[in-house]
Amino acid sequence: MADVHTPEQRRFNMQQIKGKNTKPEMLVRKFLHANGFRYKLHDKTLPGKPDIVLPKYRTVIYVHGWE
Repeated sequence: MADVHTPEQRRFNMQQIKGKNTKPEMLVRKFLHANGFRYKLHDKTLPGKPDIVLPKYRTVIYVHGWE
């Protein structure tokens, strides 16, 4: 199936997609912070660059969701 958008339209659409600080990610971060968890964000030293890292618990959280 051929693409229905021109390359310029496709480029514009893809540029509008956020990768950080999305609504679901912010909800998870608010919950964690309110419950006393401390975390790091988007740690580039870890594989996959996880959204949230809980170093004390050696845990990472990937948030998949909508804008």
